[in-house]
Amino acid sequence: MFKILRIVVFFSLLLSTLAACGSGNEIKLDASDNGSQVELNVGKTLAISLEGNPTTGYTWEAAEVDGQVLRQAGEPEFKPESAAVGAGGVQTLRFETVNSGSTPLKLVYHRPWETDVEPAETFSVQVTVR
Repeated sequence: MFKILRIVVFFSLLLSTLAACGSGNEIKLDASDNGSQVELNVGKTLAISLEGNPTTGYTWEAAEVDGQVLRQAGEPEFKPESAAVGAGGVQTLRFETVNSGSTPLKLVYHRPWETDVEPAETFSVQVTVR
C-alpha cells in the first residue's frame, strides 16, 4: 500500500512539473493548485487566476514572495462573469521569473485598507525556478 502511495505522489509531482515546464511562455494556476508546488524555467510567466470581486473592495494581493526569484508583472486583471453591475469574476495576477531559486508565493484576498483584519481567503504555492 505504501509503495502505491509513493508511486501516486511521484506521478502527481511529475505531472505538475511537466505542466509547469510546458512549451507556452505562461504557466496558469487556479484555486485547485492551492498548496501545491510548481517548477518553471527562467523566462516563464506564472499566471494565477482566482475568483474575486473588486467592486466590493476586495482584491488579491501578493503577501509573501522573494522578489529575487519572482516579480509581479503589472497590475491584477479582472474579468467579470457577466455584464451586471457589481458582478464577481476572475482576477489574474502574473509573476515573471527573475532568477533561479525557490520561494513561497502567498496571495491574500482582502480589503487593503483593513489592516487589522484577517484576509477573507489565502492562496499559496511553493515556486522553484530553474
